[in-house]
Amino acid sequence: MKRSILIIIIVAAFIVASSSTFVLDQTQQAVIVQFGKPIRSITEPGLHFKTPFIQNVRVFDNRILEWDGRPRSLTTLDKVSIYIDATARWKIVNPLLYLQSVEGNELIAQARLDNFIEGAVKDFIADNTLIELVRSSNREIVTTGIDEQGVEVRSIKETPNIEKGRNTLAGEILARAKNDAAPLGIELVDVRIKGVNYVESVRQKVYERMRAERMQIAARFRSLGEGEKSRILGDMEFELKTIISGADRKALEIMGKADAKATAIYAAAYNRDPEFYSFTKTLDTYKITFDNKTSLIMSSDNEFLKYLKGVEGR
Repeated sequence: MKRSILIIIIVAAFIVASSSTFVLDQTQQAVIVQFGKPIRSITEPGLHFKTPFIQNVRVFDNRILEWDGRPRSLTTLDKVSIYIDATARWKIVNPLLYLQSVEGNELIAQARLDNFIEGAVKDFIADNTLIELVRSSNREIVTTGIDEQGVEVRSIKETPNIEKGRNTLAGEILARAKNDAAPLGIELVDVRIKGVNYVESVRQKVYERMRAERMQIAARFRSLGEGEKSRILGDMEFELKTIISGADRKALEIMGKADAKATAIYAAAYNRDPEFYSFTKTLDTYKITFDNKTSLIMSSDNEFLKYLKGVEGR
């Protein structure tokens, strides 16, 4: 009997001890709730105590949480329709206030952040031009191109003066939304514009303009290529004509020397034996004059036919 009572006392003591203590790690924070009413918050990790049975513990995340908005169509100050995609990081800094304001529900907190952040983004987009959203400084933009002679040239593109810039605007959006979120026990750590894009109708016009510019550049390159091709072909033709002209001149020189040498040989032969020279030249003339299709009507006394009558010309 005494042993059973001892066991009951030990079990009861264990239940009371386990109900009166809890442990938080580095990623957690908590609120003690008594009879459904938040009474105090605990943000330090470790072992903590509560009144058993009448107090409960609501545990919340102590890490930086993520908020991602949906891309929205907005209009800038200079009447350009764009899609804006923003993102933010937040954390619970006052769990007691967080529990009281949004019931400790992260979905409710995210919905409230939607209103704060998207409202701030909308207002700041409407009050600023597109260039302020896409650039962060007045740094000069250097462009590289090819001129009509095919030489690479660099130029500095003039851009509108930036008064704030993308980073400054993001900071202003953060400051406003951070102030709105503070009553929820939430601290906005950062807000960023992660995407800026034209709406579909404007984007198509931009693509068409970019395509036209690329086509102009391509046409200029093709023109430069055709000009270079013509120059190379002209140089080749000139060089070929020069080579052929030199070869023709050399051939004429060789032929001239050969003719001169042949003439000298003929002259020497004529001087040595005029009759034999006349005979051989006449035979050569016969070869040129007579063939299977040649028909001549001449007198048998014609001087041209004298060697056909015999070696002595009779």
